[in-house]
Amino acid sequence: MSDWIDVNAHLHTPFSFSAFRDIDDALDRAAAEKVGVVGINDFYSLDGFGPWAAGCAARGLYPLFNIEFISLNSEDQEAGLRVNDPSNPGRTYLSGKGLAFPAHLPAEGKRILSQVRAASNAQVAQMCSRLNAYLQQVGAGISLDYDTMCKQLTCGLVRERHLAKALRLAVQDRPDAGERYARILGRPLKADLSDVAAIENELRSALLKSGGPAFVPEAPDAFLPMEVVCDWIRSAGGIPTYPFLGDDAQGHFTPFEEDLQHAADTLRRRGIHSVEFIPSRNTAAVLERYSDFLEEEGFIVTFGSEHNTPAMEPLRLHTRGTNALNDRLRAVNYRGACAIAAHQAGLDSPAAAEELIRKTVLV
Repeated sequence: MSDWIDVNAHLHTPFSFSAFRDIDDALDRAAAEKVGVVGINDFYSLDGFGPWAAGCAARGLYPLFNIEFISLNSEDQEAGLRVNDPSNPGRTYLSGKGLAFPAHLPAEGKRILSQVRAASNAQVAQMCSRLNAYLQQVGAGISLDYDTMCKQLTCGLVRERHLAKALRLAVQDRPDAGERYARILGRPLKADLSDVAAIENELRSALLKSGGPAFVPEAPDAFLPMEVVCDWIRSAGGIPTYPFLGDDAQGHFTPFEEDLQHAADTLRRRGIHSVEFIPSRNTAAVLERYSDFLEEEGFIVTFGSEHNTPAMEPLRLHTRGTNALNDRLRAVNYRGACAIAAHQAGLDSPAAAEELIRKTVLV
């Protein structure tokens, strides 16, 4: 079958951090690329759900309502097991798929969301202070105002990528931009001055990540226990979903993911029956092997692109490099999207959701 509707089930927007200018930009690109089912998937935020729903309705797109958390599994941390954060044992990214819209969070759910957002913002505020001290130390002639950055660059949730963007904006239009970057980095800038995404990534890596002069580690209680995150997702009407990293550029897997049967059994034991992949990270062979296996094991499987970096990539999905998804992978993604849509809409089967999707999608 070649008439599957294309799906991108994991897209960040400026309500966390995104390559997109705004939600209209994201959805205009989806419509232009004929990606008919699109899932908003911001960190710690439901604030984009209303504009996402309205924008999809105006363009004949079918919306999925998702969220992302960073959780901590104490069992894996104590075992030194790296899960889907390749550097930090026990730290585990989780998505919630197919949340209720309009949202109906209980009071405790609202408190938890407020707590994690406040922790994220507080960490970046500390990083901004350290960055300013460093900029003064190296004589950069630049200082960043945290409140102004929040007002101009964010929708309330502040990430370290916003800080890298604010620094790039403070330097980019100066006639001596290259010299200032060299002073800030302690070496010449590697990125081309016209490549804003590469500049922001270079600044973030050199200054804001572990070992950098402005790095601030997360507070010990910054990450919620995995069980709490899964319960929160269910209370918001969603499906707890594990994002697989899959193979990296050297063909390596995290210890948790390399034994696929054990990973599947562990996820089920933890009450997680839905998984997702970001195909641009993986080879087609690995993506096919993992998604086929997990579907056969009874998991919902979906794919997305994230778009949570400064770089603008196509919304139509591809595996590592520029290889478009083949029909086999498109079918997996579409089946998964129909299952999530059925849950989200309270329908009795993915087939009923598919009928609804086909009535909705106009691209």
